Amino acid sequence: MSPSGQKMNQTMKTTCLVLVALIGTMLIPQSRADAEKPNVLFLIADDLNTALSGFGHKQCKTPNLDRLAQRGVKFQNMHCQYPVCGASRASIMSGLYPYSNLTLGNAGTLRGSMPDVVTMSQTFRNNGYYAGRVSKIYHMRIPFEIIDGTAESDDPFSWDEAFNVKAAEQNALGELTNWSPKDKGSQTFAGVVASGGDSDHADGMAADRAIKILEQVKDKPFFLAVGFVRPHVPLVAPAKYFDQYNREEMEPPVVPENDLDDVPGIIRGYKRNSTTYGVTPKLHKGLLQAYYASVSYMDAQVGRVLDAVDEKGLADNTIVVFSSDHGYLLGQHHKYQKQHLFEEATRVPFIISVPWLKDQHGRGTTKITELVDLYPTLAELVGLSAPDTLQGTSLKPLLANTESTAWTKKQAFTISRSGGESIRTADWRFTQWGFGESGAELYDLKNDPGEFTNQAKNPEYATVVKKLRQQLIAKRNAAGFKKNRAAIVAKSGKWKQKK
Repeated sequence: MSPSGQKMNQTMKTTCLVLVALIGTMLIPQSRADAEKPNVLFLIADDLNTALSGFGHKQCKTPNLDRLAQRGVKFQNMHCQYPVCGASRASIMSGLYPYSNLTLGNAGTLRGSMPDVVTMSQTFRNNGYYAGRVSKIYHMRIPFEIIDGTAESDDPFSWDEAFNVKAAEQNALGELTNWSPKDKGSQTFAGVVASGGDSDHADGMAADRAIKILEQVKDKPFFLAVGFVRPHVPLVAPAKYFDQYNREEMEPPVVPENDLDDVPGIIRGYKRNSTTYGVTPKLHKGLLQAYYASVSYMDAQVGRVLDAVDEKGLADNTIVVFSSDHGYLLGQHHKYQKQHLFEEATRVPFIISVPWLKDQHGRGTTKITELVDLYPTLAELVGLSAPDTLQGTSLKPLLANTESTAWTKKQAFTISRSGGESIRTADWRFTQWGFGESGAELYDLKNDPGEFTNQAKNPEYATVVKKLRQQLIAKRNAAGFKKNRAAIVAKSGKWKQKK
């Protein structure tokens, strides 16, 4: 063969090899993130504990969230970083512990503390996504800002568009009852058996707007955050949701009479029923009916949004996340509401549905996880570069295998008012107050899952206390305490009280 013929033959061989390689590449399954940009739908409730039927609650009915759990993974040991709205939501959206972002309550804003923060939705926005907010994502003063239709603590850099809802809240037409007669403030347990339909009230309005946005942005990649304000007080829901619950059949938690006797004085009386709320056994049943009714109302709105995702052909390419901002006490430990560091206040219901990770759908994991883990998770799932300052850990290993040995997180870290700091491990909860100077709590979760007996002063547990205190100090320093100690103590106000 002539040299020119050999050259032509070689060229043809090379061309064939390239074509074979290209065809082979086409046949190799691509990840969803490589094939096209996945969407994110982030749904978050307000003041919701784990009272979901899909999380094992015997009375509260949440069929739509149960349906979502069958399309995803339940995280049954997920904990917030601060059991109050403003601080928890700032932590979720920044991917940082409160000791690092310095949002240590409901005062101020995330960007006021960190002007250059790149929030979770901002990362998506910076990468060509539409980023939208409906109702409460950052802190809002409920019910006042729902009544006014405002969002004073929002972060405009996080969104291309933001929509507030405006609803009557406790002023809605219907039957109004105060189930906590000693509390005369804005956070009383006011229940409203409301007139009208779902869309006459806040969460129905939020669902309406979310569905409209999905129609508008369905042909482009989006990050849509939808905030539902129930079951935050006032407990407003249309009558049909109250009708799902027989008031007299409601089962209040069983709590030892002397449960608070061994709790440090700095927190013992805070939001204690006998002094703050005045909820009697009879009133307690009405309160629970109202709370569960508002949860079921919120759940129905989640269902409407999920139906819209299906109807608009978005289900195969949309990651759906559902969470609460923190847990909530409903009489456990003779206490109500939040800012405590018991299990009911720190643990939240959490579900992620990733359409292309089907193997684990319908399963749950009891591995310890934290809300600060969400930001890096979503960034990894869609293939975006997140800030290297994030302090959480991507949950993707658990989405691929709920028992993954690659998941190495062994403790959840939560802080609260009065210098409260807590770590939750598989077997223990250790809490200290006044940054360690105003008393401590230790609960043996294997033998005392209700956290009724404080073993912190029991000599038999001295070794455990020492070990967990060391772990807590190491964790809080990694979370930003050592670096920002002066600012943290200053923002925490007066905390030195009698132990």
